[in-house]
Amino acid sequence: MAESRLKKSLLNARVNLIFYVLALILSFFSRKIFLDSLGTDFIGLVGTLQNLLGFLNLAELGVGAAIGFVLYKPIFENDRDSINEIISVMGYVYRWIGLIILLSGIILSLFLPLIFPAGNTGMGYSLIYFAYYSLLASSLIGYFINYRQNLLGADQKNYIVTACFQSVNMTKIVIQLIVAHTTRNPVYWVAIELVFGVIYSLVLNRRIYKTYPWLKSNIRLGKQYLKKYPEVFKKGRQIFIHQINSFAQFQLTPLLTYAYLSLNTVACLGNYTLLFDRISTLLNSALESITASIGNLIAEGNSSRIIFTFWKLTILRLFIAGAILFGSMAGTEAFIRSWLGQQYVLPKIVLLLIVLNIYLKISTGAIKQFVYGYGLFGDVWASLIETGTFIVLAVIGGKVLGLQGLLGAGVLSLFFIQGMWKPYYLYSRGFHISTWKYWQRFILINLLNLGLMVSGWKVIDMAGISFSSNPIITIMQIVAITAAYCLVTAPVFYLLFPETREFVKSLIK
Repeated sequence: MAESRLKKSLLNARVNLIFYVLALILSFFSRKIFLDSLGTDFIGLVGTLQNLLGFLNLAELGVGAAIGFVLYKPIFENDRDSINEIISVMGYVYRWIGLIILLSGIILSLFLPLIFPAGNTGMGYSLIYFAYYSLLASSLIGYFINYRQNLLGADQKNYIVTACFQSVNMTKIVIQLIVAHTTRNPVYWVAIELVFGVIYSLVLNRRIYKTYPWLKSNIRLGKQYLKKYPEVFKKGRQIFIHQINSFAQFQLTPLLTYAYLSLNTVACLGNYTLLFDRISTLLNSALESITASIGNLIAEGNSSRIIFTFWKLTILRLFIAGAILFGSMAGTEAFIRSWLGQQYVLPKIVLLLIVLNIYLKISTGAIKQFVYGYGLFGDVWASLIETGTFIVLAVIGGKVLGLQGLLGAGVLSLFFIQGMWKPYYLYSRGFHISTWKYWQRFILINLLNLGLMVSGWKVIDMAGISFSSNPIITIMQIVAITAAYCLVTAPVFYLLFPETREFVKSLIK
């Protein structure tokens, strides 16, 4: 069983790696053309609209994650009847959620003239409304048609979703590039976005039916089946509160940036966000592809193996987080400068805050995975506190310090809840052992990371390394520097931690 879990996890990781590297390269190339051809205001507008619509997705209530949790057992037992019933429940619930989002979206659209005053955007309301409703329609497809993809995730076959999405998405971007460069008309860009949302849905559902020809969900019976699976709403309500926190930080930051600063600043921040979101997405797709495996491992009940696996993943994440922080601080400014121009480079402190946020999320990611594996969603108050802390600090910090204050609020709120409370919650409610054992090792490894990174930066300064003005060469330089850092630090982790040695042996096997 352990070997099967590892094989599926590695297959997800390989597929994600291939597609996200391709998508990452295409995104950097397309961002420059879109900014030059369509303007920073339009790109900032699209980013702001996407964040506004992101708030409507809170209506999802965490049902998707709850369904995934409920699916683990019937998938493990190959109980197809139960799987069909659960997917029917999901179709029924998602249909109502989609209708709620549609109604909320229509109401929100009435306030667009207040959110985007004509004098502030330089764009007509016809374009703003067309972009808004096109993005809304693309979002609704997921609720009315694509809800079955949750079965692929719970069954450790998320590589199918990745392959379908990235193939369609990259084709879409290439067409948008050509159209934007030749016409410089944002209307065509939006129209292509909508059309390919439909195409993705058709491709994905065809693959789902090919993978599960026996899958026959019945939305009409979903209401009846819902009574049989009450944990869907119970877990869903708890997960909903936790999701508010993620949405608050991810969606509010660009909106507050627009409120305190400008659409131009939103676009500049979006350049950095694009860069690190792509990297984070790649890592999350690889590292979080084993979440279903963790649920299966916990179901086996081997406590010592569970804790050993937890540390194996945590140490791996800390190693990766250290490498990303090292390479990002060393070369991001040079890459932005060579890719887009000096006018798009933000202050160094902004970069540090963005990367610290990424570091915290990656390094504590195993905590989240095991919390989900145990179904520990009852600490809803913690997410409410984190959300409230972020909003208060962001409003005050944004007004006093600007962009630095907004980003600093995210780092502090994340540190106190995800970095301090969640480990205690997992250890006390899941592992049932003292959290002190966690803090001893976690602090030690972070100090080791800090020492290795500072030493690496000093070597770069002493070597007098200068970055190229060519973005492709700059990327190669950053990759080479980061790879050299990993080659030096990997043996240190291998020698110090038995979990690392076990992980390497598993990969070789």
